[in-house]
Amino acid sequence: MIAVKADSVDDIELKLLLEALYQTYHYDFREYAMASIKRRLSQARERFGCRSYSMLQDRLLRDATLLPRLLDYLTVQVSDMFRDPGYFGALRQQVVPYLKTYPFVKVWVAGCSTGEELYSLAILFREEGLEDRTMFYATDINAESLRRAEMGIYDLSRIAQFTVNHRESGAPCSFSTYYTAGNHAAILDKTLRRHTVFSDHSLVSDAVFAEVHLVSCRNVLIYFDRPLQDRAIALFREALVRRGFLGLGAKETMRFSRHAPSFAEFLPGARLYQKCADA
Repeated sequence: MIAVKADSVDDIELKLLLEALYQTYHYDFREYAMASIKRRLSQARERFGCRSYSMLQDRLLRDATLLPRLLDYLTVQVSDMFRDPGYFGALRQQVVPYLKTYPFVKVWVAGCSTGEELYSLAILFREEGLEDRTMFYATDINAESLRRAEMGIYDLSRIAQFTVNHRESGAPCSFSTYYTAGNHAAILDKTLRRHTVFSDHSLVSDAVFAEVHLVSCRNVLIYFDRPLQDRAIALFREALVRRGFLGLGAKETMRFSRHAPSFAEFLPGARLYQKCADA
């Protein structure tokens, strides 16, 4: 009799769960980095009281109300406003002056999660006098994250870090200008989203929907395996205008992508790339 290691059984069940999720609800996590997916689904399995991934799959197939809660585990929702202030400082000083040469600007915040990066860009563009001729597209696959992004309400305990990050990005005024504080929450000025379209969009399966001048997709590609990273970068290349800009996360790079020749390192330290003129 051949014994099967417990880890191997777990891996098989996990892949079957991801296949069931795709076949039933059309959410495709099959090409995400497996170590990260396994860690998050292990947390979900424990949270939902399932002894195995097969039990979790059974519950998911028979109870659609479980899906939103499972997506909260599968889609990363950890961010800060003006996270990595150096990135926003570089945008402010080096990219925005370039974007000001256009009569109208379109910005795609891909994988916007609960909106922190979108509002950071909206504030920065307002401070730099570019907001009124900019359209922002904020996309994500998690409907609950998009709903929270559109509300623009954040726990008051997070505002101190937002304020520090905003100041270190080179902001000309106080972050307090942009929110009203309640008992436990800060409500962002709703005019910050007046030029924003929130929309469901998957980097795994959907196509380009607009031509844009800047794509900001930070700390998303690290959860994809190499083929899926290439697919996402190909989407960004297709969406960007000639000499458009792409911003990635601090731990993400274009270096190993087969689409790297289509981009030049505009500001390597800030992970800012510019689409080549002939790409």
